[in-house]
Amino acid sequence: MAFENEQVEMIILDAEERMEKTVSVLKADYAVLRAGRANPHILDKVLVDYYGTPTPINQVGNLSVSDARCLVIAPWDNSMLKVIEKQLLAENIGITPTNDGKVIRLVFPQLTEERRKELVKQVKKMAEDAKVAVRNVRRDCMDELKKLKNNKEISEDEQTQAEKEAEKVVTKTIAAIDAAAAEKEKDVLSV
Repeated sequence: MAFENEQVEMIILDAEERMEKTVSVLKADYAVLRAGRANPHILDKVLVDYYGTPTPINQVGNLSVSDARCLVIAPWDNSMLKVIEKQLLAENIGITPTNDGKVIRLVFPQLTEERRKELVKQVKKMAEDAKVAVRNVRRDCMDELKKLKNNKEISEDEQTQAEKEAEKVVTKTIAAIDAAAAEKEKDVLSV
């Protein structure tokens, strides 16, 4: 929707962009959440010391999923095996690495029903935190629109129209958060 006042349009676009970032951060956090299957994304935030430089594991070797519950790390430089193994133990990702001299294997244990329920609670909490962030963006947007109206830069009708547009964006974003949460919840609960 195009607004006559460029400032109003910028406020709405900024709010929409910030809300989209919230959803993408939530999805990235969900990708890291361990759900019983081998998932290379759990190593996204693990950095190893590669010749004095903190480097992501996926940049010092190949990551592959050998079967549903086994992740294999094959470093390009065999001298990195011990470094990677030591870092994985230090990061405490909940999986003990096994080193056979050529590759490191991470075998994901089967999740218990209790652990699945804990993960579902975590998924719901993460979704609720994302919704709170979206509501904060909406509040900021509404405050900026109110300032424009109080400074007589826009009319009350323009403010109302812009607020309706902002609400549409909020509704769409919260629906996306709910969809992502439902998908991750289903993933966690599937055996």
